[in-house]
Amino acid sequence: MTDRLPLQRAAAVLFDLDGVLTDTAAVHRRAWTTLFTEFLPPEVAPFTDDDYYRLVDGRPRVDGVRAVLSSRGLRLPDGTEDDVPEAATVHGLGNRKNGRFTEIVRRDGVHVFDGSQRLVDALAALRIPMGVVSSSRNAVLVLDTAGLLDRFAVIVDGIAVERDGLAGKPDPAMYLAAADALGVAPAHTIVVEDAVSGVEAGRRGGFRVVGVDRGTGPAALRAAGADEVIGDLADLLT
Repeated sequence: MTDRLPLQRAAAVLFDLDGVLTDTAAVHRRAWTTLFTEFLPPEVAPFTDDDYYRLVDGRPRVDGVRAVLSSRGLRLPDGTEDDVPEAATVHGLGNRKNGRFTEIVRRDGVHVFDGSQRLVDALAALRIPMGVVSSSRNAVLVLDTAGLLDRFAVIVDGIAVERDGLAGKPDPAMYLAAADALGVAPAHTIVVEDAVSGVEAGRRGGFRVVGVDRGTGPAALRAAGADEVIGDLADLLT
């Protein structure tokens, strides 16, 4: 963007987590693909990477399940968040996917993108407040495993969505809640996102939005409202 808000003048920076700070988006994609490869009947179209980016990426887990089922003309009862992973309900499928994801994280650990680590270190040195806004209910687990948990003053995640009755992305409620908790104005705050739904949430909330292209594509991020699209978070240090 030609009128980029310099980092040193930002009131705060709010990050999505998976695919922005940590290389866990691929783990989510793997878990979703395994789930729907096993669950979808053979007469409907198989789950693809395009489905992941269009229907699942950045959204609360149960919203992703509903979107994929709807795209195939399928419906399941919602059930409750306590449903066992074997249950044929929206929450059951979501819990099944979550089990796959946490198993991989605990077994293989979490990789932090080098450029993301550099940016977080630079912002900490500038004493600019940082927050994480993630639809995942595993945000604290991922941040703790990655050694980043103590860097963020605010975490608004999938657990907060359920607890506080917040609408998920692309609604701006999660980002607005994080800004409110930090006491900062959206217009002076930078949102960093890799998902179309997250970029749209930041734009609708009045934030300055940086899109990180990890596979979604620059055109899709710009169309969703990104002020700038980069390939790596270290690009914001130049």
